[in-house]
Amino acid sequence: MGASFSLSFTDQDGLSSSSSPSLGDLPESCVASVVGYLDPPQICKLAKLNRAFRAASWADFVWESKLPPNYETLVGKVLSFVPEKLGKRDIYTRLCRVNTFDGGTKKIWLDKSTGGVCMSISSKGLQITGIDDRRYWNHIPTEESRFGSIAYLQQIWWFEVDGEVEFPFPQGTYSVFFRLQLGRAARRFGRRICNSDHVHGWDIKPVRFQLWTSDGQYATSQCTVSDPGEWFHYHVGDFNVENSNSSTRIKISMTQIDCTHTKGGLCLDSVVIYPSKYRERLKQRGYLKCAKPM
Repeated sequence: MGASFSLSFTDQDGLSSSSSPSLGDLPESCVASVVGYLDPPQICKLAKLNRAFRAASWADFVWESKLPPNYETLVGKVLSFVPEKLGKRDIYTRLCRVNTFDGGTKKIWLDKSTGGVCMSISSKGLQITGIDDRRYWNHIPTEESRFGSIAYLQQIWWFEVDGEVEFPFPQGTYSVFFRLQLGRAARRFGRRICNSDHVHGWDIKPVRFQLWTSDGQYATSQCTVSDPGEWFHYHVGDFNVENSNSSTRIKISMTQIDCTHTKGGLCLDSVVIYPSKYRERLKQRGYLKCAKPM
């Protein structure tokens, strides 16, 4: 049985290796209907099987079902140039790349497996109290950030970071995080090390996170910043998008304004926005810090 089954497969050119019916004999429309139920990585793998699967893997209706409902709006906002009559698979591929907009302070991409919209806002795209005074903050280059640099806090009394973004998010539930690290990382003799000399004040009082949306949603939570030497995603809160045809304005803040003590030694990379189901993925990888609702 195993031998006869293996003979029914086709070669790379779609030619049957036996006279019996094979996968290569399936009509392209039928193959396209089948691959439409698969996720994008699986579709691309099956495209290598034979001509029928390769042709079906380029069908517009297959990839349109993987794209966000408002993909045309996303294309107009984040892609600087799109050739006419670009296929849906090519559009999906281009949106999965990390695309930069708003003067390089924001990046957006689709998750390759699910098509979910992900966004990152750099530290230079946030309003940071004292950022113009090098006694408190410095922008330092690093390979550990998508943006090539982070904001590093040496010491300050009044810690406040605010951010705002308006974007046509597709319908769904999203989670907002601050990507933070205590201590300044560097490379020495090819090894990653972390300087914690300036780390202080974060164990005395928790940091407060807040989230507002233009349609009246609000979330607030607090968490103690801890564990020097590792990047963590500190969960701010979640918001829902019901209308993909309009933009959602989001305001985010992170504060620790108890002036009884100074705090320092903090690296601020970015604010990231992911579909909420990604929280479990971050948790499994050990990157998640869940703040307590207030």
